[in-house]
Amino acid sequence: MGKIVTKEEYVKLKSTFSNQKVGLCHGVFDLVHPGHIIHFEEAKAVCDILIVSVTAAKYVRKGPGRPYFDDEMRLKFLSSISCIDYVMLSEGYTVDDIVECVEPDLYIKGEEYAVAEDDVTGMIDKEVELVREHGGNVYYTQGQVFSSTKLLNRGFSALPPEVLQFSSDFIKRHSMDDIRHFAEKVKDLKVLVIGDVIIDKYTYCSVQGLMSKDMGYSARFKDDEEYMGGSIAVARHLAAFNNHVTLASVVGNEEDRNQRFKKELRSLMKLELIQSNSFPTIVKHRYLQRNQRRDDLHKIFAINNIPDPVELDEKTAVQFKKKIEEIIDEYDVVFLCDFGHGLVDEDIMNVIQDRAKFLALNCQTNSTNYGLNIITKYKKADVFTLDQTELKLAYPFYDMTEENALKKLAQHLGARGWLTRGSMGAYGVEGDMLMQCPAFTLDIIDTIGAGDAFYSVASLYVAAGASVELGMFMGNIAGALATNIVGNKESLEKANVLKYAGTILNV
Repeated sequence: MGKIVTKEEYVKLKSTFSNQKVGLCHGVFDLVHPGHIIHFEEAKAVCDILIVSVTAAKYVRKGPGRPYFDDEMRLKFLSSISCIDYVMLSEGYTVDDIVECVEPDLYIKGEEYAVAEDDVTGMIDKEVELVREHGGNVYYTQGQVFSSTKLLNRGFSALPPEVLQFSSDFIKRHSMDDIRHFAEKVKDLKVLVIGDVIIDKYTYCSVQGLMSKDMGYSARFKDDEEYMGGSIAVARHLAAFNNHVTLASVVGNEEDRNQRFKKELRSLMKLELIQSNSFPTIVKHRYLQRNQRRDDLHKIFAINNIPDPVELDEKTAVQFKKKIEEIIDEYDVVFLCDFGHGLVDEDIMNVIQDRAKFLALNCQTNSTNYGLNIITKYKKADVFTLDQTELKLAYPFYDMTEENALKKLAQHLGARGWLTRGSMGAYGVEGDMLMQCPAFTLDIIDTIGAGDAFYSVASLYVAAGASVELGMFMGNIAGALATNIVGNKESLEKANVLKYAGTILNV
């Protein structure tokens, strides 16, 4: 048996460690550097047997493209270090599986973890508690602290040059302390999300070719899934950061879906959902093929069940307006997600614009409402987001640049805001000041939902008092993470967002 062992193999070894003190170090260890060697040598000095566990790649929370080295290579690095006795792979976001298997006498961390408040994941206290439940204790080494992330960012081109340049400039004005400060402030805001509920149905298939007697595709069915999108996706992202989210919308009378909403959402947010007997829950059904060599998706065809005409029946519209009028004054922030599918009529617009204490506006263009759902129909907001197509529809002039159009929109709404630009990143605007942020990743699985993630996090930060620039940075972090999630299958996790922010700023 070599130095790299499975948990099952370790259980057999453990019985041979009679009266020997076992120490455990844990981390990503993406790039082994002098700081790690000092840490391991100090750890070995206080125990007889030193175990080092490594977080498996799929559980690393440092953002797209990390870890730089795969599981096998990181395990091999560590196994070659003489003071380490055994190396193990941890299959989880936390170290719980390893602690329960190893039951270390000492859980050994660097001194940077001695202050629990500095750990953005918020897990160090729980890790220490679990170690103590298994009869162990924690020990902090005092060696010089280095950073694998900083070395990778600067020496291995782990970040694109434009991101390195942006981050080097950004940290002159903002720090991780600022980001953590506002992450705390947003928790207690009362947040109301208003907007269309959308079910994103994904049918996965493999295209076999064209039909022999027609011009359509022939494809073999593989499987399908339904994800909760639209305003639900926004509300779920917000619930990762905030403890007081309410979702207000209209849904159809489909019993199975309504039961699912209650089952999966009630623990995250308060639901103010009005059922309509004539207007269905909107379903956008996409047929997709996975790239055989990468994880990205190719969309083949899409259909939806959006009614024609796109408007609520009068009874439901009156009921929904009454509900918004009853509750809107209770909330600090209103997120208006106008997807242009009939929920937000002029009456609702006016109520929200007139009474929202802080309005975060997102008015979207898609194939069903193209040219009909323009953001300039609104009179005011506090912050807004939109994409390049939506801005061009608002100001369709050949001689107007995106920068000038964005400033003009900000003046029209009396608001601050952001233009998301896909692979080119984002612009932010505040008065006459324009700022720019590059895209943080070009490794994309699915772009569906990335704009909603940007909108959610950027707007929430600014609602808590952060600058437009800091909101843009956090929105870009959220958007980058969302492009590596299939559709709206999962929502953002606060720990992942904060960890990725730390990765980008560690330059």
